[in-house]
Amino acid sequence: MGILTELMMKASSWLTLLPRISLRNLFEIAIISFLVYEILFWIKNTRAWTLLKGLLTIMVFAIVAVLLRLDTIVWILKNITTIAVTAFLVVFQPELRKALEQLGSQNLLSGILAQDDGKSSQEFNDRTVNELVRATFEMAKVKTGALMVIERGTSLKEIERTGIEISGLVTSQLLINIFEHNTPLHDGAVVIRGNRVAAATCYLPLSDNMSINKALGTRHRAAVGVSETTDSLTIVVSEETGRVSVAEGGMLRSVPTAEALRNILSGLMKEEPVSSNRFKIWKGRLINGKKADK
Repeated sequence: MGILTELMMKASSWLTLLPRISLRNLFEIAIISFLVYEILFWIKNTRAWTLLKGLLTIMVFAIVAVLLRLDTIVWILKNITTIAVTAFLVVFQPELRKALEQLGSQNLLSGILAQDDGKSSQEFNDRTVNELVRATFEMAKVKTGALMVIERGTSLKEIERTGIEISGLVTSQLLINIFEHNTPLHDGAVVIRGNRVAAATCYLPLSDNMSINKALGTRHRAAVGVSETTDSLTIVVSEETGRVSVAEGGMLRSVPTAEALRNILSGLMKEEPVSSNRFKIWKGRLINGKKADK
């Protein structure tokens, strides 16, 4: 008992050293936590995530240099700090501009108090796979060029903004009509999110990989380019040969049969869906005993 009492006295003495936390402090902590979460969420859903990983690598290198007392390297890092901040602003300029534009154009309160109406888009399913396979090989037969980007974990919102919003259910007829020659939407890529065509005529970043076959055109280079910067899967139909290819992880592979493409797309259904919920106060009733993930 004596030891327990002594430990309690020491613990109470340590607690007295801590600053008092008032309601104002708790309110500040909540605001800072929310802001940090929003910033991290924004970084995760833009190309800034890839750049941030590069900066983290440099930071780790700097910490190792300090721990190992590599004085020359530490001196160099200290003297380029100002330049690094300027470079950071230049590199992140497009993302920062878009973030400020979004901040000025949206109602923050309505975003926080968003209502779940239970009509969120469904996840990738067998029907969508069949429609994609059917559309792909129907277009391949008549050599209709096509470029379809399927969103996975990394958000394609930035790419979607470069095109025209569709928000239509994925069907072979819709996809074939979009890529039909001499139609307003045939030029560019289609972004597919879940079971819906999110947008058409979207611009994709071109790959700088010099090992890509020179015989392949801009469409294939764009498919590889988007797969290098995101985890998306892109289906390409060649306008010259009618050959079907899939770009993933910076690699382009030929898909000779409809069954092979179906197997690739079926693998997407086995992946865990990524929820995009962000500090929302949900309203309404539960649907089928669960809240629908938006």
